[in-house]
Amino acid sequence: MCANIELFRVQRSGNKMSVKVTKITEPVRLGEGPHWDERQQALYFVSIPEHTIHKYVPSTGVHTKTKVGGRVGFIVPVEGTTDQFLVGVERRFQVVRWDGQEGSPTTVLKEIEEVDKEVPTTRINDGKADPRGRVFAGTMGNEDPPGVFDMNKGSLFRLDGSRIKKVADGVTVSNGLAWDLKQKAMYYTDSMEKNIRRYDYDVETGEISNVKHIFDFTKNKVEGVPDGTTIDTDGNLWVACFDGSAIIKIDPRTGKLLQKVPIPALQVTSSTFGGPNYDILFVTTASLNINGPQEPPCGACFMVTGLGVKGFPNNNYKL
Repeated sequence: MCANIELFRVQRSGNKMSVKVTKITEPVRLGEGPHWDERQQALYFVSIPEHTIHKYVPSTGVHTKTKVGGRVGFIVPVEGTTDQFLVGVERRFQVVRWDGQEGSPTTVLKEIEEVDKEVPTTRINDGKADPRGRVFAGTMGNEDPPGVFDMNKGSLFRLDGSRIKKVADGVTVSNGLAWDLKQKAMYYTDSMEKNIRRYDYDVETGEISNVKHIFDFTKNKVEGVPDGTTIDTDGNLWVACFDGSAIIKIDPRTGKLLQKVPIPALQVTSSTFGGPNYDILFVTTASLNINGPQEPPCGACFMVTGLGVKGFPNNNYKL
């Protein structure tokens, strides 16, 4: 358990509300893949190099974790269950059972085909379910030393039930996914491009096409690289800035930077909206020693309130 610690408030211009950033968990090495589970009113996330999946319940402040069988890139609940999850472990998709208790063992219920068999140095890095319950997840190149990657070795895959299809290749660090049904768009990030992609998206088939780049970190003078992404009900993206100590809000239709929310950790990895009203932004971070030690609260999860926007319910995996 970790007591909530309010770290700072940021006054919103022209609004009496203030943005509040609160630490809610103890640090991990590489927090990623936050997913808000509506049925359990709980946040799930992973710590990739520690081989752990995590659960945090805001109403009680209880934070539990357990091990899986390797580096784990994401966790998505299986639709219709409370104890089954799709996880990306190394280069395999697995369905595991976990009761959410501290240290309680996981059971692998289903092994799904290994990806990137021709590139055995990659691993699955990030994944999310789309509005139809398909999971898009990508791989990334080997990182050795930390912060230096094998370039263009990864791919993006779509998992439809148990069927896997490669939908993009030549990826270095697969990251940030979000969908906008009104715009018929899917957003995606290869972090090393430092430029967010937009695809035309067919919700009925899951097919993506006509890629273009919509927000360049360098041109917009945003520090760090783009990592995980979520979307609000206004259609704006909230993008984690790894090595940038922030979450930024951008309008993907115009390419404009709308807001920057400071986070008290250098390595901000991802975020998702949750809470009973989907107006809390949960943020994961890392504490990797890349260019120097990252002291606490680096690596903690945070919740951000007072943003004045809401997100959508997270989608579950339909097996």
